[in-house]
Amino acid sequence: MSKCDVVVGIQWGDEGKGKIVDSLAKNYDVIVRYQGGHNAGHTIVVNGKKIALHLIPSGILYDKTINLIGNGVVLSPEAFLSEVSQFSNAINRIFISPKAHLILPYHEMLDKAKESNDKTSIGTTCKGIGPTYVDKVGRVGFRVGDLLDIDNFIERLKLHLDSLTPFENIYNIKLPTIKELSFKVKEYAKQLKPFIKDTNEILWESMDNNKKILLEGAQGSMLDIDHGTYPFVTSSNTISSGACSGSGISPKDIGEIIGVAKAYCTRVGKGFFPSEDLGESGECIRNNGKEFGTTTGRARRCGWFDAVAAKYAIKLNGITKLSIMKLDVLDGFNTIKVCVGYKKNNEMLKSYPFSLDNVEPIYEEFKGFDNSVGIRDFNSLPKGAKDYILALENILKTKITTISTSPDRNDTINR
Repeated sequence: MSKCDVVVGIQWGDEGKGKIVDSLAKNYDVIVRYQGGHNAGHTIVVNGKKIALHLIPSGILYDKTINLIGNGVVLSPEAFLSEVSQFSNAINRIFISPKAHLILPYHEMLDKAKESNDKTSIGTTCKGIGPTYVDKVGRVGFRVGDLLDIDNFIERLKLHLDSLTPFENIYNIKLPTIKELSFKVKEYAKQLKPFIKDTNEILWESMDNNKKILLEGAQGSMLDIDHGTYPFVTSSNTISSGACSGSGISPKDIGEIIGVAKAYCTRVGKGFFPSEDLGESGECIRNNGKEFGTTTGRARRCGWFDAVAAKYAIKLNGITKLSIMKLDVLDGFNTIKVCVGYKKNNEMLKSYPFSLDNVEPIYEEFKGFDNSVGIRDFNSLPKGAKDYILALENILKTKITTISTSPDRNDTINR
């Protein structure tokens, strides 16, 4: 019986998980997305062509790979159908768990309305993710499998819409009518039906047959609903334990846990970010790394590698090997900083704190480097780049097995 490997981001998302999964995908038979929604974004470069994926696992690019969207995902039918239309051979290669919750039009409207209020804004993508998870936890949500009994779905939808009426006054919005929604969900049912399948059974059968399985997380560990920088987090468990609850496998079925981090740090939206650089260096990282969101297009906040947060995330996830992405973005810096500690009120913090509010970074500096872009062999890296990677390994006490030196899938160092 095979084990399932997990790929998880250990920062605030956008670490480059898409490239790692893409490079690994050819070695796996089944790839599973286990949480989040289309607020996530993977950009993969294949032969110079950019492909952006938000919901569909990266294995869709390989003809023999089965792709699963697990029960922990919240699925926008419109986003999924738009994305899947890019691939002519998707039928029988991608399946959606009937237990995955649906993002419906009113979820997105409520998300945008709440986010437009400065007092309640936390910098979300306004894709309806949070309100859908609220309905899920409140046990009033609609699941993909509910589309298979459309009459019952619409009856329940009528009752739920009535309960949302007060929000029209609170946010000064007009929610869709039952007539409008009925038309939409009937279309969703018709178009999604070929993709709905018991993903638990597919997974378990694949494991019994010793198939190789990869579980793909979205966002990053520091955005985890329980362990992230609350309240500036997403609404799901982004750490590796979420792979079990979000896909239907047990903890004993987990094999390798591959952590992914950039050679620096970025964050989208509001929230604590101790190593953020608001000066010239941060701007240089943003421009060099083209740090603009795949999903929103928003400029990402940029700063130096936060080893304190990374060590915390490595412990949370049980990381067995680490990938460092976008090393080449640091080309040209005379000095590179790494946050190796925190202080608050002029006192050194001995462990990762309850809150990062008003936390100041303590930096260690390293000599910069140049000309790392496109390098595919560790020994061919500039000395400064090799020293930087070895220093991160020493600080994090975790083996760095993969290093990315450009967006292209082939510009990767495997150690």
